[in-house]
Amino acid sequence: MLRFQKNQKPQNEYYLLLLDDLARTKDALDFAYANFQNVLDPDLIDAYIYEVNSVQLKYKFLLGRVKQMQNVPPTTPTAC
Repeated sequence: MLRFQKNQKPQNEYYLLLLDDLARTKDALDFAYANFQNVLDPDLIDAYIYEVNSVQLKYKFLLGRVKQMQNVPPTTPTAC
């Protein structure tokens, strides 16, 4: 359940999509780690090492974007 705090910034659709993508990437990373721990074939070990590294980079990028959006004050529309 979501709880709203006084200091919570309004969330826009892009931010919510980032959070969703971050959660999916976390699941993919957990899946890649689980597969890596259960394979014996050297080729599959290499494949999962690459997959884990790839998903880690994606997770790091998305986490950085989420943190960046949390630190940016909400923009107000300006009149032209």
